[in-house]
Amino acid sequence: MSRKHPIIAITGSSGAGTTTVKRAFEHIFRRAQINPAIVEGDSFHRYNRVEMREAMKKAETSGNHNFSHFGPEANIFAELEKQFKSYGETGAGKKRYYLHSDGEAAEHNKRLNISLKAGEFTPWEDISRGTDLMFYEGLHGGVVDAKANVDAAKWVDLLVGVVPIVNLEWIQKIHRDTAERGYSAEAVVDTILRRMYDYVHYITPQFSRSHVNFQRVAVVDTSNPFIARDIPTPDESMVVIRFRDPKKVDFPYFLSMIQGSFMSRPNTIVVPGGKMGFAMEIILTPLIQELLENKKKA
Repeated sequence: MSRKHPIIAITGSSGAGTTTVKRAFEHIFRRAQINPAIVEGDSFHRYNRVEMREAMKKAETSGNHNFSHFGPEANIFAELEKQFKSYGETGAGKKRYYLHSDGEAAEHNKRLNISLKAGEFTPWEDISRGTDLMFYEGLHGGVVDAKANVDAAKWVDLLVGVVPIVNLEWIQKIHRDTAERGYSAEAVVDTILRRMYDYVHYITPQFSRSHVNFQRVAVVDTSNPFIARDIPTPDESMVVIRFRDPKKVDFPYFLSMIQGSFMSRPNTIVVPGGKMGFAMEIILTPLIQELLENKKKA
């Protein structure tokens, strides 16, 4: 880890709700006039959309029914660690973008004077010099792959996990992928099943390495996520926030600031679901300020 060039990473699986955390960080950065180097986790996938389909077919044919974006075969974990290491040591590095939509493709085509389609990667380009910190959001901000001797987590100064209970996570993914991406519910369930091995081995272990976890828990029945008609609302949920090092946490302040909050364990505070974004800003702002103060002293 580097005091001079701090790295913040949000990690959570597909459908976990990392967008809410990303928005909270955007508010913090804007208020504090922080200039981040933003890195998207999808840019470290190994294959573009067409290549991924072909790789999946090949894996199926060879008897591998667990090939997924969650695991090492479909990602370049070594390049992710290299990126973190480079920025932490020098404040520099390379980045690219995965183009999720035609709109994103048009934006980057105009910026770079290229002609790419949705589902492809932009060329690697230098990260701008003089940024205050790196901000990563994606699947693998705290990934460790012992077989490949990769440990991206060790370079991250603030690792934030976004971890809904698994049934809620599946409901969110099913609804998002059917409503926004046009997949059938059956296809989304097949994806969940195919990803399960990598989910267990490469996604969930990250949440034991994180400095703070935000876990949304529904207070309505989600026992069968595959037939749920809608996503539980924030008012139908609570958020369990776990701190790895509670000694540095001002729990009385958080309890006084976040109405309806309470402590469930010495390292855990629970807040109403509707207060999740506010709680993130209240909790994460001093952690980011500490990183920047250490940066000034480095």
